[in-house]
Amino acid sequence: MRNTSLEELEGRIGYHFRDPYLLECALTHTSFANEQKIHRYKDYERLEFLGDAILEMVSSAFLYNEYPDKREGELTKIRASLVCEPSLADCARQIGLPDHLRLGRGEEASGGRQKESILCDVVEAVIGAMYLDCGELEPPRHFIMQYILSDRSRVFFYDSKTMLQEWAQGRGETLRYEILSEKGPEHMKSYETGVFIGDRLIGTGEGRSKKAAEQQAAFAAIRSIRNNKQA
Repeated sequence: MRNTSLEELEGRIGYHFRDPYLLECALTHTSFANEQKIHRYKDYERLEFLGDAILEMVSSAFLYNEYPDKREGELTKIRASLVCEPSLADCARQIGLPDHLRLGRGEEASGGRQKESILCDVVEAVIGAMYLDCGELEPPRHFIMQYILSDRSRVFFYDSKTMLQEWAQGRGETLRYEILSEKGPEHMKSYETGVFIGDRLIGTGEGRSKKAAEQQAAFAAIRSIRNNKQA
């Protein structure tokens, strides 16, 4: 007997799993898998590994055709901005993935259901599960194009800094970006950056480069501004 709530999720994803167990594993965090006494479900990490590779291939092919005049370095930067953690977490929220996650008690208590790192991983795991279930690239490619590489997403994530700058100028405000912290060794350093209006922090972001962190901070600020308008 199929899980009714998962059938609803399949409807939003646009794909009906032949083997629902793959989808259930894609939604299972390590903390939940470790707490099971009968170990019924595997966690999503292997599926995430596969989905990440599929997402990179699909997005790379798309950008190669979409921007024939851009060089490899430029394409890499665009791809990084489109498939970044906030982008995939936003995709997860669009299709209601947070409501279906299986988390351990500790992870649930610490707010894991809304952690962007987990939501990002689960989206990639769902892509991997979809590919394994059908053995074809087209269903996951369709999902990626609809929710991650759509016109809305491309403009929103690739141009967040420009959009935020235009918003600030329209209000007569001045933005500034500031590095809040640096993590990791030199060859794998990541940056946490904040974007400020005066002394007020309006968004933060992380990235492997200062520019990527600024882009994510700008996106977080735009999302906060839009959410406040809708409240």
